[in-house]
Amino acid sequence: MLVVFAACNNTDKPTAQQTPVDTSGVADRKWWKEAVVYQIYPRSFKDSDGDGIGDLKGIISKLDYLKSLGVDAVWLNPIYSSPNDDNGYDVSDYRNIMQDFGTMSDFDELLKGMHERGIKLVMDLVVNHSSDEHEWFKQSRSSRTNPYRNYYHWWNAEKGTPPARYSLFDVNHDAWMYDSLTNAYYLHYFSRKQPDLNWENPKLRQEVYDIMKFWADKGIDGFRLDAFQFAAKDTTFPAFPKGYEKNFVLYYGMQGNLHQYLQEMNREVLSKYDVMSVAEGAGNTFEDAHNLVDADRKELNMAYAFEGVDIAKQGGYSLLHFKEVFSRWDSAFAQKGWLSIFLANHDQARMVSRFGNDSPAFRALSSKMLSTFIMTMRGTPYYYNGDELGMTNAGFDKIEDYQDMPTLNEYQHQKNIGGDIAQFMKRIKFECRDNGRTPFQWDATVNAGFSTGKPWLKVNPNYTGINAAAQESDPNSTLNYFRKLVQLRKKELTLVYGAYTLLDAKNPSVYCYLRELNGRKLLVLLNFTDKPATAQTGLDLSGARVLLGNYQTPALDGRLKPYEAVILDLN
Repeated sequence: MLVVFAACNNTDKPTAQQTPVDTSGVADRKWWKEAVVYQIYPRSFKDSDGDGIGDLKGIISKLDYLKSLGVDAVWLNPIYSSPNDDNGYDVSDYRNIMQDFGTMSDFDELLKGMHERGIKLVMDLVVNHSSDEHEWFKQSRSSRTNPYRNYYHWWNAEKGTPPARYSLFDVNHDAWMYDSLTNAYYLHYFSRKQPDLNWENPKLRQEVYDIMKFWADKGIDGFRLDAFQFAAKDTTFPAFPKGYEKNFVLYYGMQGNLHQYLQEMNREVLSKYDVMSVAEGAGNTFEDAHNLVDADRKELNMAYAFEGVDIAKQGGYSLLHFKEVFSRWDSAFAQKGWLSIFLANHDQARMVSRFGNDSPAFRALSSKMLSTFIMTMRGTPYYYNGDELGMTNAGFDKIEDYQDMPTLNEYQHQKNIGGDIAQFMKRIKFECRDNGRTPFQWDATVNAGFSTGKPWLKVNPNYTGINAAAQESDPNSTLNYFRKLVQLRKKELTLVYGAYTLLDAKNPSVYCYLRELNGRKLLVLLNFTDKPATAQTGLDLSGARVLLGNYQTPALDGRLKPYEAVILDLN
């Protein structure tokens, strides 16, 4: 599902750089606050049967690798039955496994194997929409009087053309699809094969809660609610002002009775199981985000907001902006609520290509630096598979190399309107989701050890130099550095619960901050550039001790080498 960027109002900005924390919160320790969540894109992780598509048995074969990373939980992208219009985010049966991925017995074996290794499993719950091949929709479109008709949003054609709604994935960006069978339009915020579910229907909501109980009873450990900030709709479908699509989240996100639905979900399901919960998207303001995760409201556990990940652009980004955004979000959640920290996922191009430097000279260093940032901020880190290797963008030059449905639809749209195709190809080379979905690079054998058959998506040609096998034996590899970061975060609760204080805020090259808890002080210094840079911390570093750094001789005086990252103990 497309990541949606939630922009916050400028009025929400804090006035101070120091962000205090209530250390009594440590008494309310939660596993999901201290967890490192590792995201697996199953289609691209490991293929066990040679059909070129990753599967559950492939993941099972790599469970010891996951354990070696030290991660606490795996977020698994959708594995439910699906015709695969949007790589599983169009679900046709929520209680079965996609044939490409295996069987329910494979899933049971995977869950058992994870739990035996102390790894929890978080499932992707896709209930803003279903597939148009789901039985609910087949029934819904069969007649206007069918009991399932109101499981979806319909606009009868005799009422005229429905008020304009923007679709993120449709080739014409039109979210209403005419269906001649009942002379009506159905709503789809995403692709035509992803009709939106009608959450205003209590029967539909109970269906979803029953599905959640089915998986929770199997023993899974959490739910990530895909695109859920869009689930509630104003079913009168008022006209939106011209140009609304430029900030559609303002009109689509956190509408109507969404919070009441989440409170109902909490009563019906979440409160009855030891599961974590996180919704994709956090609305338009800090108030929106807080209302999702304020424990007193009994809705969700943590906010997964996108303003930070939206910073990276094709022409680069400003570190000052980067620091301001992450500091602002930390400030807003300093006393109540909980955040997710991430720089990549299945809907983004590769982290090191977007936020770091993927040239051979600096790829490993900048990848380690970015991982240091993710693992030393307050909030639950979400880390995307392959980033521990420093995997890069694929560099596809031809539209035929891409598989991503919205990208292919937008390419056709640009052709239809006479758009600048050369500029479009340049843009997707940097930002297309397929960059983050190329097969995992296990070793230097054919197809990077991902599959013995033709992979569903081309393997990045740099796999012969960037792969897990080569990095296992290198103590200075990005892989082994990531493992050290994970272990340090587990050891240092200061990095989980400690106060965050931004230092040297106006430094355009260096991001530095303090983490403090119960008198313990840790200093994080990060050079985001390919040039030497100096951090003006205002602190006495003469007695500082290095906990971890990405150079063999880490900086102890604030003078940082290109893309240097260092964590200092100031006690």
